[in-house]
Amino acid sequence: MRVLVVEDERVLADAIATGLRREALAVDVAYDGAGALERAGVNEYDVIVLDRDLPKVHGDDVCAELVAKRYPARIIMLTAAGELDDKVEGLSIGADDYLPKPFAFAELIARVRALGRRAAAPLPPVLERAGIALDPARREVLRDGREVELTRKEFAVLEVLLSADGAVVSSEQLLEKAWDEHIDPFTNVVRVTMMTLRKKLGDPPVIETVPGVGYRL
Repeated sequence: MRVLVVEDERVLADAIATGLRREALAVDVAYDGAGALERAGVNEYDVIVLDRDLPKVHGDDVCAELVAKRYPARIIMLTAAGELDDKVEGLSIGADDYLPKPFAFAELIARVRALGRRAAAPLPPVLERAGIALDPARREVLRDGREVELTRKEFAVLEVLLSADGAVVSSEQLLEKAWDEHIDPFTNVVRVTMMTLRKKLGDPPVIETVPGVGYRL
């Protein structure tokens, strides 16, 4: 899942991004509304965590513009304006969820994952295929009942493959969903991650390489 965090308080923005990355999510950060719209114009996000009181372009205007353009991401407003009227106003603009500050990070994670499930085709809570079971909420992977320890990136790549439900996923799609905007698109990081992931999942191999196209589980 790819997330955009839009927050002008840089320490808070970076802390949120770091926490989300620890949950095996790909995260980009924008520190103002103009930067948010610029990134959304280039990248496809599943969820946008959006502060309302932003410089350059107000968060409400960012939300309204994305909704007007039918941008596919789900939007959660994260703001100090937490009164009932503020929540009603934020949701009426087009936000999908509203979480006032201060907040519990565990709740933010749960809400981001819930919105991510709504951003795409509905998926079961636990993804299963070819003897592999992946539980995003618990960050747990089992192969034929045996627990498999994965890094955050390996977990994210496996989640993308399982979500494809047997369809081929290209390296470009994996970079889009499992890494952030700072990754070099010409790097071999996908191939290296796939090698270590296959090794950890064990035999018989379950991830197929489709030459010139991508990977399939």
